[in-house]
Amino acid sequence: MSGRGPDVRRSGRAVARTGEAVRRVRGRELPLAGGLALLITVLVVIAAAGPPLAERLAAEALGRRFAQEQRATPGVVHSARFDPEEPAPGERSDLGADLARYTETIENAAPRALRDGLVYDSTRIQLPTVKGEVKGGIALSLVYASDAPGRAAYVEGRAPRARERTVELAVSTRTRDALGLRVGQRIPLGDAALKNVDVVGRVVGVYRAAGERRLWAEKPLLARPLPGVAGAAPDVAALIAPRAAEVLQNRSGAELTVDWNMRVVAGPEVAGRFVGERGERAFHRAMARYPIAAGEDFCGRGGFGGKWCLIGTHPATELETSTKLPEAFDAFGGQWRQAAVVISFAQASLLGVGLAAAVVTALLAVRRRLGADWLIRARGASAAGVALGRAGWSAPSGALGYGAGCALAAALPGGSPAYGTGLAVAVLAWLLLPALTWFALRDRAVLRDREPRGAGRRLVVEALVVLLAAGGVSALRARGTEGTAGPDPLLAAVPVLLGLATVAVLVRCYPWPVRVVARWAARGRGAVALVALSRAAKEAPARGLALLVLVVTLAGAVFGGLVSGTLEEGRRAAAAWQVGADASFLGAGRDPGMADRLARARGVRDTVTVRQLRVDPVSGTDGGRYGIASLIGVDGAELRKAAGDSRAARALTDAGLTRGGTGREIRVLASEGHAGDLLTYTRYGKTIRLRVTGHLPQSAARDAALGPVRGATVDRQRLLLADNRDLKAFKATDFEETALLLYGRNLDAEALRSLVPRAAPGANTGDLRIRAEEEADAADDGLIAAVTTAHTACTALAVLLALLALVLELLLSAPARGRTTAHLRTLGLGGRAASGLQLLQLLPMVLAAVAGGVALGLTLPSLLGPALDLREFTGGPTAPDRHVDALFTAALGAGLCVLVAAAVGVETWLGRRRGLGAVLRLGRADD
Repeated sequence: MSGRGPDVRRSGRAVARTGEAVRRVRGRELPLAGGLALLITVLVVIAAAGPPLAERLAAEALGRRFAQEQRATPGVVHSARFDPEEPAPGERSDLGADLARYTETIENAAPRALRDGLVYDSTRIQLPTVKGEVKGGIALSLVYASDAPGRAAYVEGRAPRARERTVELAVSTRTRDALGLRVGQRIPLGDAALKNVDVVGRVVGVYRAAGERRLWAEKPLLARPLPGVAGAAPDVAALIAPRAAEVLQNRSGAELTVDWNMRVVAGPEVAGRFVGERGERAFHRAMARYPIAAGEDFCGRGGFGGKWCLIGTHPATELETSTKLPEAFDAFGGQWRQAAVVISFAQASLLGVGLAAAVVTALLAVRRRLGADWLIRARGASAAGVALGRAGWSAPSGALGYGAGCALAAALPGGSPAYGTGLAVAVLAWLLLPALTWFALRDRAVLRDREPRGAGRRLVVEALVVLLAAGGVSALRARGTEGTAGPDPLLAAVPVLLGLATVAVLVRCYPWPVRVVARWAARGRGAVALVALSRAAKEAPARGLALLVLVVTLAGAVFGGLVSGTLEEGRRAAAAWQVGADASFLGAGRDPGMADRLARARGVRDTVTVRQLRVDPVSGTDGGRYGIASLIGVDGAELRKAAGDSRAARALTDAGLTRGGTGREIRVLASEGHAGDLLTYTRYGKTIRLRVTGHLPQSAARDAALGPVRGATVDRQRLLLADNRDLKAFKATDFEETALLLYGRNLDAEALRSLVPRAAPGANTGDLRIRAEEEADAADDGLIAAVTTAHTACTALAVLLALLALVLELLLSAPARGRTTAHLRTLGLGGRAASGLQLLQLLPMVLAAVAGGVALGLTLPSLLGPALDLREFTGGPTAPDRHVDALFTAALGAGLCVLVAAAVGVETWLGRRRGLGAVLRLGRADD
């Protein structure tokens, strides 16, 4: 027993020293535990709050889209036609009260999903025009509007009231000044569009049509009169009371129409119900049920086209509903799916950078405790046991991080957080530390000296990564994004896989030029460049994690900036295609009088007429079908004068088609065919001959001047372009669409819009499009704002996480660099030169990351292919041209360099706290 005593005592002291070393290591690990908990919190917030925040952005964008669609016209219009009153004996009609009662009925019929967002706007009755005997005669439109201005808007007199024998009128100040009217003046009313009218109108009030009231935009004649053209009477409008409409209807026996206008005011809470596939079905279901419910409440007994219903004492038809919101909603849904791809990529890139930071944190924790773990391992503990111990040590950090992340995610705006996704990310981040600990403490790692892995194994891993990235891209291109609901694992994995593949290629490629430069630097006198570049080339594989962080961060930022710029430019190009000029009037063939007024409007410098006709010609030689084609006629000479850069005008001029032909054949430029080909088709028993004089270039076919008429119909197989001089044999009614293009640098949009208000849903009137308005709508679109907001937020967070990951990675490799610096400092290397050594050592990796990240970000749209269809987002004839902001891309690359410099500065500051003896170990040969 006494012989074994010293051995026992020595063994006890060894165990005590081992325990003390372990406790010291554990004490130094407390900041790492706190950092791991904080990092898991951030990752859980990103994973759990990402989907609801994206839904919140979608809801806000949808609300703004609804507001745009209803800016000048109501979203839902309920209409009913009614006959003159048929009161029972002793009964008296009160149309105003009847309309108010049915307004409440229509409001209450809204489904539950729409009840909070569907609001009543106005009730309108517009009578056919009557002739007013004032100033040689006017065409007077009489309008009852429940949203007419109140008492405060009247500068003279009062609002119209119900009278039995006199029609009380209220006019705007501009109408009063233009016609010289005064309050109390009587105006005899006679027949015009409304027949059998013999009533006296009396001006009882004058109001000021100011502000952004929708009534002035939808009924501009109420705000200002419209001068007549070519001796015609001026057009004027006046407000009347509901009883006045009855008086005129009773005299004329005409059928009138009442409109109940409703609007969808969708805030984030209301619009959030309609986001996603389930929300889309709910919206369409609600919009389908609402007209049925409103019709049933309006008129319980149904008929088939007759007037079975009643509005007070007026026989009326069933309620008819027209709306453009479902079409706008469907368009928004398709565009949002493409925006969701971009946002998902930004979120996936951010999550990838965060997980890389978690890996670096776990590696740093393993390095800090590796000596103590080796001691425990040497005393007989298994690698799995030590790893389980590390899992228990980090479990509080994981639980705390998950709980804090869920609490923060729940506090953010949006729907319910994705707690399951957050839990998966938290578990993955928690398992990194025990997994890396087990990997470091395997028998082979403990019993053998560290040595580079076999080249074959590394090559297999890199090839596997490249194959996985290629497979992911191929699967995404083949499957697309249709029908995906909720988080898409494939879509989230592709950015990280592409980043890994890029890093695998860069790590193989960039050491070669670095070695060449190092050999060139060896010829100089200084040793800093030689040492830094030699170590940079040697340590390239060890820089894979840092390179991944930088590549993914920069690629995500470049990709988001590329998409945002492309969308903005594409929307502007789509607006130009939609309008065709500074302004255009679609429907000029149906309303030539209005087209003439627009051509004379203030600021209009030039006008060009574009017309389209559907033809189905056959070959004049063999009788074979050419294919259904659009025959478009353009005033080529006028277009060349108005828009000198017009490709269509240039093509017509170069082909000699603007000089006029013989009249026996229509000379055309064809998208398909050869010069000299003859095409014929029969119209109303007459054979029309088309002579192909040349090929129609694609640039001419995509000329914005052709956009209004081409966009009015579906795309057809062929396109034929001719000059309007060769189309004189056709009547105006033969063309399916005619557009008048208006050119002028100083167009008065307000004056043009006062002539033609925005068309109401279901209206068969001309459509005035003003480029400034279309571009303003595009700039105010919530989708681009949502993409920009998500991209900016994800990029900012990714940069912060990348900075953290870089600092941790530099701390992880600090001992090796510290020993190298210490050796050089013993040889006389100064402090500034040591900092320059570290910067120069990291410079090749930074340049490789900039090249790889920019290249990956710019090629991502091509790699995704059909999964990212920006044409559906922007509209227009083709997919928008990619807009690469060179200044923005250069700023990102410079920012990345600054980021690395900041990380080096932080690591250098931390390194100065270590003494020379803490890093100088002359006996070690493992570096």
